[in-house]
Amino acid sequence: MKAFFITGTDTEIGKTAVTAGLTRLGRQMGLQSLAVKPVAAGQGLVDGHWINDDVQRLLAATDLPLSPHQVGPVQLREACAPHIAAQLEGMRVDRAALLHSVQKTLRLAELGFVEGVGGFRVPLTADWDTADMACDLGLPVVLVVGLRLGCINHALLTAEAIRARGLTLAGWVANTVDPALSHQDPNMQTLKAELRTPCWGHVPRLPNPSPAAVAAHLSMNALRQALENT
Repeated sequence: MKAFFITGTDTEIGKTAVTAGLTRLGRQMGLQSLAVKPVAAGQGLVDGHWINDDVQRLLAATDLPLSPHQVGPVQLREACAPHIAAQLEGMRVDRAALLHSVQKTLRLAELGFVEGVGGFRVPLTADWDTADMACDLGLPVVLVVGLRLGCINHALLTAEAIRARGLTLAGWVANTVDPALSHQDPNMQTLKAELRTPCWGHVPRLPNPSPAAVAAHLSMNALRQALENT
């Protein structure tokens, strides 16, 4: 089994869409692929069941018979910072149990993706955050850069934080958050030069960002090369 940790420059910049797209891309390469979102905040009541949209999207990207709990082991009701949502529910994220659950699910496939929550450093407990989780899992990191004003600063700061933790930045994906962003090409050129790691794709603003639609804008060669290097 090989796996990658997916993080982003911020919240709401398309991490889940890209993670689902990468999972589908792995399947297109002939690999059993899955994605896990260890902590997901925000649920809605559908047909009497509380569900998280991100978890459902990741489930739809794989053809393995996984349960929502395997894909999203900690699903919190309130759509806010995870440690706050957990406090509101009177629970505490159990570090050891969560890591065990993620690793157990990853072992069910040949290729796995672990999606963080929010940006790279989001508190999960008083003394553990998503950057710590990435270190605990010891996986190479893929950075989703939300293309909008300020993305260069956000991307470079996040890449610096990833490398400062001793983690490998395996690649990055550009996701168009603001299609009206001026000077998009120069922004992309700067990111490619400054991030110093392969770009795995550039996802435009899609009317239906399904796993297959996103995968069409991701590089199979980049993923294959990253797998060879891990």
